[in-house]
Amino acid sequence: MKSFVAICIVASISLVSYSAFSNHSQWHICPDCDQQKIIHSIDFSQSPRSDSTDQEITNVTHVLFGIGGSAKTWNTRRHYCEVWWKPNITRGFVWLDDTPADTNKWPDASPPYRISEDTSRFKYTSWYGSRSAIRIARIVKESYELRLKNVRWFVLGDDDTVFFVENLLTVLRKYDHNQMYYIGGNSESVEQDMIHSYDMAYGGGGFAISYPLATELVRVLDGCIDRYASLYGSDQKIQGCISEIGVPVTRELGFHQVDLRGDAYGFLAAHPVAPLVSLHHLDYLQPIFPGLTRVGSVKKLVQAYSADPGRTLQHSFCYDLQRNWSVSVSWGYTVQLYPKLVSSRTLETAFRTFVSWRSWSHEPFTFNTRIMSSDPCEVPVIYFMDRVQVVNESGQIVTGYAQAAKQGKLCERTEYSSAMSIQYVNVSADKLQADIWKKAPRRQCCEITDGEDEDLQVRVRDCQQWESVTPP
Repeated sequence: MKSFVAICIVASISLVSYSAFSNHSQWHICPDCDQQKIIHSIDFSQSPRSDSTDQEITNVTHVLFGIGGSAKTWNTRRHYCEVWWKPNITRGFVWLDDTPADTNKWPDASPPYRISEDTSRFKYTSWYGSRSAIRIARIVKESYELRLKNVRWFVLGDDDTVFFVENLLTVLRKYDHNQMYYIGGNSESVEQDMIHSYDMAYGGGGFAISYPLATELVRVLDGCIDRYASLYGSDQKIQGCISEIGVPVTRELGFHQVDLRGDAYGFLAAHPVAPLVSLHHLDYLQPIFPGLTRVGSVKKLVQAYSADPGRTLQHSFCYDLQRNWSVSVSWGYTVQLYPKLVSSRTLETAFRTFVSWRSWSHEPFTFNTRIMSSDPCEVPVIYFMDRVQVVNESGQIVTGYAQAAKQGKLCERTEYSSAMSIQYVNVSADKLQADIWKKAPRRQCCEITDGEDEDLQVRVRDCQQWESVTPP
């Protein structure tokens, strides 16, 4: 039977290869296999050339995504995947536990799917978890065993993980894909790290495994899954297995598990100096833009990301010393205007607009936070991005930010009223070159230029020699 299944899988893959030459969108089914494999055809003309050399810079065709999904929930969660997935460009599959109810209506914008192998033979003893952790942990093995050409990195994530693929590539290019690397990020909630692990790349935030490490991992994975039967999650099991190989996690600050609840505003408005790679758990948070749905909010953020991937959510501070104003820009998302001079140490600290994942507590987190005061005179005037415009051939981009509607009592101080009169902030910047992330990290600088009565003009730029953000 195993041989017969293998023949069916090979036949299925052959059919997909045939579709690249037929240039038609169609379904390919292996009807006699004991687990049906249905694959939405891919245009493999976008896949890596068979003659590509190892000196070629890592691009999207060198990455194979493995997305953990479920046949029952895909239609309600696929919209997050479809925000970032590009058919015929991105490579990979969403791995399901069963055949979808209506295979003829599999969305064209979704990744193609595969059905995971049966995992009933494995042990699972976590009393509060789900056996699906075994199936999802084995995605890396099943992806590897497809033997697709020119794969350098296996990137694993959930069906509600939003990847920012250009920034993911920027991060991966920092590392030698011929070495064994395990790249990702921790949870933001300390309680989650304490319960699960500080030494693990969290699966919802996504993580990357280089091909050489995958080669070692798949050799030990099945036996390892049984050895770690008591562990709750797929990411825990994978980390346990990689620990046996001896490879530690390489932390990258742009992978975001987002183990937070409530309003992620403060977290996103104080992004670290690192490319934004992923966001997770968006269904458990308020929409990140007011007045939009959760998915609509992500699409709006992607508008800015599409114009300048590396600059998305990057932080800059500057001052208007004539009016004693402080401005904090989180590019592509929000601007905060303070009618007073505020230190950069304070400005780079996230407002605590959220609570922890498990206990819904106000602390602790793995990054610095500050209280969002209930006093209307102690909080900034907040603006949200509402437009992105490329203004000239040099690639300069202007993002516009409209003042958010104020709720509750307004501050009646003169200086605050003056700041409130600014209805709109325009932020101009040259496109951020990806090579900047090969250098030592440094937050970019900004300056306030002339504006009209109801508008503020801000220019984000490289910092000059000897420049620092130092109010008098």
